Amino acid sequence: MTVKKRRALVEERVLQLGEVDFASLAREFEVSEMTIRRDIDLLEEQGVVRRVTGGAIALTRKVDEPSFSTRAAEASGSKRHIAAAVVDMLNPGETVILDSGSTVLAVARAIRGRGLGLTVITPSILAAVELSDEPDTTVLVTGGAMREGDLSLVGPDAAEAFTRYNADVFVMGVAGVDPDRGLSDYHRGESAVKKAALAASDRVIVAVDRSKLGRSTLVNIAPTSSADVVVCDATEDDAVVADLRRLGVEVTCVKNSEDDE
Repeated sequence: MTVKKRRALVEERVLQLGEVDFASLAREFEVSEMTIRRDIDLLEEQGVVRRVTGGAIALTRKVDEPSFSTRAAEASGSKRHIAAAVVDMLNPGETVILDSGSTVLAVARAIRGRGLGLTVITPSILAAVELSDEPDTTVLVTGGAMREGDLSLVGPDAAEAFTRYNADVFVMGVAGVDPDRGLSDYHRGESAVKKAALAASDRVIVAVDRSKLGRSTLVNIAPTSSADVVVCDATEDDAVVADLRRLGVEVTCVKNSEDDE
C-alpha cells in the first residue's frame, strides 16, 4: 500500500469513528505506531483531527458511507483471502445470493473458474457482470433503482424479488458486526434488500474485513446470531471473534494482508 493510500484510509477511519488510538490503527494498517503518529500529525496540520494522548479525535465527524472506491481499496489483499474461504464453503449446484459491496464482489471474482455450476441471484450489477460469462452459471439480477457508485439495486422492486426465490446461501456484506447491536449498514435501501435476502436463505455467510468487527452503523439489519458463519481477517484471539463464538456463530479467520500483490 502506498503512503498516499494509507493516509487517505487513516483519514477516512478517523472521520468515521470520531476517535481512534494509535495502536489500533497500527494493527489495522500493519505499520508501526510511529508511522501512524506521522500520518496523524499531517492530518492535524490540515485541520482534520486533533491529537490526544494515545490517539486522535476528528474535528468534524463524518457519518456518511465511504465511497465504493475507498471501500474497495481497504484491505484488498485480505478481501481476496476472505473471498477464497467463502467460496470453499459453497457446494456445486447451489442457489447463492451475492450481496452488493466490495467484499462480496471479491467473492464473485473468486467463484470464476471453480466450476461450481451455481445459480446466482444478486442486486449487484458489478457481481452480475463478473459472472456473466462463467460456464454453467445462471445469473439472476433483481430489479430496483440503481445506486450510483456501488451499482447496486435497491428499493421495493429489489426487496420483493427475493420473495420469489428459495436460496441455499446468502453471502452477505455489512458495514458493522457488533455482538450486542447486531448486523448493520449505512444505507436504508441497501439494508432493506439485505433483510429480504436473509429471509429467502437457508444459510447466511457474512464476509467482512476486521475493521467491521465491533462496529455499529446507522441501520440495524438483524441480530448477529442471524449469521451462521462470519468469515473475516481478524486474529483468533480477537475479542469480538470470541464474543461471536459465544453467541453460537461460527467464525473463520483467514490470513490478514492489506495488499499481497
